[in-house]
Amino acid sequence: MHLTSTAPRLFGALVLAALSAGLCAQTPTVTYADYARADKLLFAQPLVDHAVTRVTWLDATHFVYTDHDATGDRLLQTDVATGRTAPLFDAQALAAALNTLLATGDKPIKAEKLGLGKIALTADRRYRFAVRDTQVVCDANARCAKVYAKADPEPGALSTDKRSEAFVRDWNLWVRELATGKETQLTTDGVEDYGYATDNAGWKHTDKAIVEWSPDSNRIATFQQDQRKTGQMYLVNTQVGHPKLESWKYPLPGDKEVTMIERVVIEVPTRKVTRLKMAPDQHRSTLCDDISCGPDGGWDDVKWAPDSKALAFVSTSRFHKDAWFRIADVATGQVRTVFSEHVKTQYESGNGTASWAYLPQTNEAVWFSERSDWGQLYLYDLTTGQLKHAITTGEGNVTELLKVDPVSRTVWFRGVGRTPGINPYYQQLWKASLDGGAPILLTPEPSDHTVSLSPDGKLFVDAYSTTTVPPVTLLRSAADGTEVSEVARADITRLKAAGWVPPVPFTVKARDGRTELYGVMFKPSNFDPSKKYPIVNYIYPGPQTGSVRGRSFLATHVDNQSLAELGFIVVAIDGMGTPWRSKSFHDAWYGDMADNTLPDQVAGMKELAARHPWIDLSRAGIWGHSGGGNASTAAILRYPEFFKVAWSESGNHDNRGYEDDWAERYQGELIEKDGKSNYDSQANQSLAGNLKGHLMLVHGTLDDNVPPYLSLLVAEALIKANKDFDMLMIPNARHGYGSLTAYVARRRWDYFVRHLAGGTPPAQYDLKMPQD
Repeated sequence: MHLTSTAPRLFGALVLAALSAGLCAQTPTVTYADYARADKLLFAQPLVDHAVTRVTWLDATHFVYTDHDATGDRLLQTDVATGRTAPLFDAQALAAALNTLLATGDKPIKAEKLGLGKIALTADRRYRFAVRDTQVVCDANARCAKVYAKADPEPGALSTDKRSEAFVRDWNLWVRELATGKETQLTTDGVEDYGYATDNAGWKHTDKAIVEWSPDSNRIATFQQDQRKTGQMYLVNTQVGHPKLESWKYPLPGDKEVTMIERVVIEVPTRKVTRLKMAPDQHRSTLCDDISCGPDGGWDDVKWAPDSKALAFVSTSRFHKDAWFRIADVATGQVRTVFSEHVKTQYESGNGTASWAYLPQTNEAVWFSERSDWGQLYLYDLTTGQLKHAITTGEGNVTELLKVDPVSRTVWFRGVGRTPGINPYYQQLWKASLDGGAPILLTPEPSDHTVSLSPDGKLFVDAYSTTTVPPVTLLRSAADGTEVSEVARADITRLKAAGWVPPVPFTVKARDGRTELYGVMFKPSNFDPSKKYPIVNYIYPGPQTGSVRGRSFLATHVDNQSLAELGFIVVAIDGMGTPWRSKSFHDAWYGDMADNTLPDQVAGMKELAARHPWIDLSRAGIWGHSGGGNASTAAILRYPEFFKVAWSESGNHDNRGYEDDWAERYQGELIEKDGKSNYDSQANQSLAGNLKGHLMLVHGTLDDNVPPYLSLLVAEALIKANKDFDMLMIPNARHGYGSLTAYVARRRWDYFVRHLAGGTPPAQYDLKMPQD
């Protein structure tokens, strides 16, 4: 009886034990060693040797660059006339001089890691660069002097002859002679919120001066920026006692009054200010959602005549549907509109630079347009304003106009999709005749080419690579692309020794089942095809860029490989609505920013899972930062059955609360009627009731790019909908998390391990930022 009575209980215990064992077998073990392996790969770029960076031409015959190996960085200069390459400075002497000059104390600048910014040659043949947020000048013997520090309120914009710099003080424009330090005030009527050359796009606000110096350095083209009626943005810091208020001008979509500019030309020797005879212009650009977006600062859509007597510029309408090419007589201020372009969606002038040119020598202009559905160059007559002919034609885009030589009538440009059979995102260098004809390819390797053209257009440095193949850097002839010399050839031996494995490029079909999409997949270095892996989508939806972020070689792609090391398949897919392809591809969801490429992400992940049995689509996660933070939250709310976990950093969850020039460019004018608007659908908080999975909202409390209130709007709606969610507000952090980046990454890893993989991460793994 006793045995009989206990048998069912024993059987039940055995069943529970078996079930428990089965569950344990399915639960991944994520160990400290896994995290250490992921940690090692997170900041692995220094393990790539001889990948040339920071190439800068000092003049037509000298360029400088940074080379790197296991011993550290080396700052080198090549003389193309002699072919000789040598260190630009004695690194030990320069480090010692900078440490003395900047009083670096217990954090000295090291000779093997100088950390110098872009180098320019001054008029007296000294070298000017930024280091530790300070501008300095040094001669060849490492005798250095401080120009100004980032903390100083008056950073300068260097003149063409490199003898002076313009800066803003008390809302007015000044110039400083570099040799003597003499300062001259050029304007006198600038006041708060109506100052000269001031830099404020709302999402970006600095103390630098936005100017374009004339070729003879006697004139400055700039503007008086009118923000007197522009709305404010407010943030407060976190501290003991009364918080400190930050306040600045930050226009929003739909605002009746937004920032405007009044264009002026200033004669430096006489201090005469000539206001151009035109109505105030929009604070807009053909290139991005600011008037200064190029890598070298300056004013993108303003170009001087070589004789400094005339000025060409492009005005852009508030919603970017119209662009007007104009020429100003700088002596009289008279302005003439030469031609214009209207598009139904939004006009832009390429990627990287404003790809138009002013050629008064031949009374012509080179103009960029996507009117054929591809980004091409066109030649216009400046007298009649009529189109002469297309310079480039066919499929593929001009992405960046680098140089025009009106004498040889040659144009050099970077382009994508123009060579059949290679990845349409690979950038290559071309040259073409202004008079038409087939362009000549100067970089034939099927790779992504990063080029730096010499000032005279005779040579260029070309670093070419792919996602899986490290770079080779060559000096080449700009006439025909022939190799002049090899600069460096990257070596990834140390990277491989650290456990790096190459990512896997792939293609999938878009939402329409026809359009080819390109992406990159990251698998664990100990990948086992017999296992099933959860999948995480890293997303940045654009519209100004995509998730993959370039096709050149990178040791790390954000932390995609590191996350994969913890037992995930990680993918990045450039969906429709992102640039570099056709205009219609880019405009796929213009006016519907709620789209966020999500239909393509889901379609692509489903195709990959059907193709690879080791992808477990029942465990799909997604994460992103900024626009990706918006998109990842939208993903889990719009596809609650598909995405189980979302990690959303610093998201612009409702673009009605983000700066005006972003959404007004891609969503269009905010139109309200009967209590509703065409912006309603893109607001993530309106979908809070759909949440089923795990959502983490992350935001810095001093984010002066995307205000933290946009994440709080989503949190408020989730609370009202009685939803469980997670939130991490980072005190005093900006849009990027700075020194706390590693902490946020570790928390992100933990979140996916717990909630998507069902594992337990090691307790409070101490992920650290790299040390200088």
